[in-house]
Amino acid sequence: MTAARRQRERLAVVGNGMAGLRLLEEVLALAPERFDIAVVGSEPEPAYNRVLLSSLLAGEIGADDVEMRPRAWYREHGIALRTGEPAIALDAAKRQVALRDGEVLSFDSCVLATGSEPIRLALPGNALAGVTTFRTLADVAYLEAVAARQLPAVVIGGGLLGIEAAYGLARAGVPVTLVHLMDRLMERQLDADGAELLKARLQAKGIRVLLRAQTRAIHGGSSVESVELQDGQRVACGLVVMAVGVRPNTALAETAGLPIERGILVDDRLQTAVPGIHAIGDCIEHAGTCYGLIEPAHEHARVVAKALCGQAVSYRGSVLATNLKVSGVPVFSAGDFEGGGGAEHIIVRDELTPAYRKLVVRDGRLAGVVLVGDTYDALWYAELIRSRRPIAPIREALAFGEAFAEAA
Repeated sequence: MTAARRQRERLAVVGNGMAGLRLLEEVLALAPERFDIAVVGSEPEPAYNRVLLSSLLAGEIGADDVEMRPRAWYREHGIALRTGEPAIALDAAKRQVALRDGEVLSFDSCVLATGSEPIRLALPGNALAGVTTFRTLADVAYLEAVAARQLPAVVIGGGLLGIEAAYGLARAGVPVTLVHLMDRLMERQLDADGAELLKARLQAKGIRVLLRAQTRAIHGGSSVESVELQDGQRVACGLVVMAVGVRPNTALAETAGLPIERGILVDDRLQTAVPGIHAIGDCIEHAGTCYGLIEPAHEHARVVAKALCGQAVSYRGSVLATNLKVSGVPVFSAGDFEGGGGAEHIIVRDELTPAYRKLVVRDGRLAGVVLVGDTYDALWYAELIRSRRPIAPIREALAFGEAFAEAA
């Protein structure tokens, strides 16, 4: 080993999901020779695109399409990649990460990108064969195997993951009932009108949608046979997908005694309470917020890459934006989409398409947006929200998108 090589800082990245990979890319772009990098991933595959899992389940793309960087890319950049081998302990004082197989990695700096884990409801029958979650490539493989038998499925949860799971199964030819506790789908991202249009579009694709429906129990012998709702209704099925949300994966941070509330607590440099140990993505809590979305995770990666390279940087939070990538039902939401407190609402409906567009304006600036059916201008609206650019010069054409507004 050369002297120059020995002088490199040892960087351990725990988590090889989309956030962890983006961090590697950012670090290599800023300082390709600065670090000896070791990456630990609990899943057997290198980082892949989770956003495309519903399309993979639906048969619209192949397994190769979700791959992000092949193993050869890691080798080419001198990155020691360990997959299928979770980290089980973090010693902040000794600057070491212990793996399940007994290997110990020493580091100068460490980034926790441990992501989140799906919530599994504590219902009677939740351990029956045929009950699963929708989060990983392994989950997709299981769903594909069950879907091949064409047994009816119940998806519990009408948020982003639940809708994607329901769509993927329906496209695979499975009769699907989507059960949601709340009064509208995606209540954290959509207003009532936008959610109603989304519901209609999903029903048109053959997905049965039950709202205000709480699951009481899952019934069956050795495997699932039905789902019982709180009102006594039973839905016959051979598959149950729990898609009721995720929680930050903080288990490794807990072994090091790092401060945790809902997620791993980080400061404006996304550093934990221990200098040199940072955290990014779904596993963190910053200023009281856990994000659980890919765009904030990418922002986190940029911030921490700069911090690791000694640059002055300060994270001020992210504008929440959700893009539902279900073919035929494009949905986008960002910022304050409800728009209370005296905000102005600009609403455009196209019953023929059908499409729905709601813009929330406050103090002469765009504060929030909901797009259903046509998301062409989503990124432009999101940038207007982030930049807080005054919209007075384009106010009259704002609802018609970037091309019209900028021309005006």
